[in-house]
Amino acid sequence: MAKLNLVKRDGTSLEIEGEPGISVMEMIRDHGVDELMALCGGCCSCATCHVFLSDADMGRTGEVSADEDDLLDSSDHRQTGSRLSCQIIWTEALDGLTVTIAPED
Repeated sequence: MAKLNLVKRDGTSLEIEGEPGISVMEMIRDHGVDELMALCGGCCSCATCHVFLSDADMGRTGEVSADEDDLLDSSDHRQTGSRLSCQIIWTEALDGLTVTIAPED
């Protein structure tokens, strides 16, 4: 099974397995990581599931939609590698992806 590497805000790391077809946000939430608030539940209507990816990993996760881009613009912590984890759908091809939870706005 494909594994996600998660870096929490305090710098600690977790390795998470997930079923293809669910979002990275759901994977993180389902593993009890409560610092990723995900208030809208994955509807792409808030930015509380903001994560950072490396530049290399950005190309693996698909395009950022206009709605996602607008929501990321509302964050004080937006970076080149910013994504909303609810918009990254987990696949076996993402095995080894590393996401870092962004600071809370």
